[in-house]
Amino acid sequence: MVKKKRNIFLFIFLILILIAGGGYYYINSILSSGFDIDKTVYIYIDESKNYDAVLTQIDTSAHVQNREGFKQLASYMKYPESIKTGRYAITPDMNIRQAIRMLQLGQQSPVRLTFNNIRLKKDLAKRISEQLMLDESELIAVLNSPQKALEYGFTEETFGAMFIPNTYETYWDTSAENFLKRMKSEYNRFWTEERKKKASAQGLTPVEVSILASIVEEECYFADEYPTVAGLYLNRLKRGQLLQADPTVKYAVGDFSLQRVLNRHLEVDSPYNTYKYQGLPPGPIRIPSIKGIDAVLNPADHSYLYMCAKEDFSGRHNFAVTHAEHERNAARYRKALNERRIFR
Repeated sequence: MVKKKRNIFLFIFLILILIAGGGYYYINSILSSGFDIDKTVYIYIDESKNYDAVLTQIDTSAHVQNREGFKQLASYMKYPESIKTGRYAITPDMNIRQAIRMLQLGQQSPVRLTFNNIRLKKDLAKRISEQLMLDESELIAVLNSPQKALEYGFTEETFGAMFIPNTYETYWDTSAENFLKRMKSEYNRFWTEERKKKASAQGLTPVEVSILASIVEEECYFADEYPTVAGLYLNRLKRGQLLQADPTVKYAVGDFSLQRVLNRHLEVDSPYNTYKYQGLPPGPIRIPSIKGIDAVLNPADHSYLYMCAKEDFSGRHNFAVTHAEHERNAARYRKALNERRIFR
């Protein structure tokens, strides 16, 4: 009888060991499972914090080895109740416990935000929203807000000057307000004492430098002409002459595709029409690049007052000191336009 009881206890003990061993093996198989990837992939979680959407990305993008195991462990770790927005890196050597912990703690991987060759604020909003979680329409509203511009030391017209085209490291889920704060911080960092002194030497404020740089960039197809064109417009400003910059007229009429600026375009009544109004327009006509800004700060030293597109349509310009010389250049260009039947 005693022997029989001993055998029963031994049997039960063995069963418990097997259960424990099986449980340990099962749990360990979950904890040690990872992802079938050979390079880092990224999981994006937006403001909806949709757990099913997260699972779909874990499955289809990160190729999790044990989807059910991931769900069970995530539930045990209470991840579905603590989802955080952001962009998260899943690496080949990561197991699911590490991945869930990273997601739960909101340990994001930053993005490299890049913007350049931006004309209008709506173009900036589109470019930024393509790279961050920010809503395009929300960002446009912020960029067009006079109150928000004033809050950062600008006007509605000059607000675009605060955004220095470059590549910045930031978080994908940054808010519109934090984005603006970051851009103002980068603007302040960009405008060093040296650059401010150079602007002052040209009789310009940093914002005015950006306005002129925007005209220079719209005028030039080739960046190596920036310093020459910048010097030309600075010569005009110092003499009190009208800038007479065609790109400002195109901006005023709202048509940058114009190949030929006609007299009727020159009559448009807009503060951006530099054929009618002296000095710089109220704001930049595009968001100028660092190269454009530095060209205004370091202009070519010459006596040019006039410029005209070359008649070979190379995208370059003929420069002139006198109006008579300019008229000869302009006549050749008009002739070339007529020969190509370009009337607008």
